[in-house]
Amino acid sequence: MPDNPLDEIELATAVLTRNFELLRRRSDVYTDLDRAEYLLLRTLEDLGPVGISALAAALGVDASTAGRQLTAMQAKGLVERTPAPTDRRCTIISPTDEGRRRMTATRTRRRKNTEALLADWTEEDMHAFADMLTRYNRAVTAQYIEPGEAKP
Repeated sequence: MPDNPLDEIELATAVLTRNFELLRRRSDVYTDLDRAEYLLLRTLEDLGPVGISALAAALGVDASTAGRQLTAMQAKGLVERTPAPTDRRCTIISPTDEGRRRMTATRTRRRKNTEALLADWTEEDMHAFADMLTRYNRAVTAQYIEPGEAKP
């Protein structure tokens, strides 16, 4: 194992990325939604109904990418677009009841999967891991999402 903590973190994040892909392929976690759909719906849950630009900023993608995802999700009945009350040219994105149902089902499967993987961890260890992952995600957000944009 490397002596330098940055080397350890670099390797651990590479393995973590591989493990997430392994879990995606070998579990039933994403039977209702794919990863992008799940994250988009979870972001909407956190932000509430929001415009495409704000949603794209929170996800760290450009508006055209978010727009394409939303169009596909709208066709599946997962999200709906309504005119913004203050500017009819803009649309507000909200999850549908079906989108919420699928997101909840996916979250439940993800939590059960994580619970099984961490069954022998103490609650203190899980809190510490959650804190470190959250700090890491905030550092990525701060580095790669423009200042002033919505952040998850």
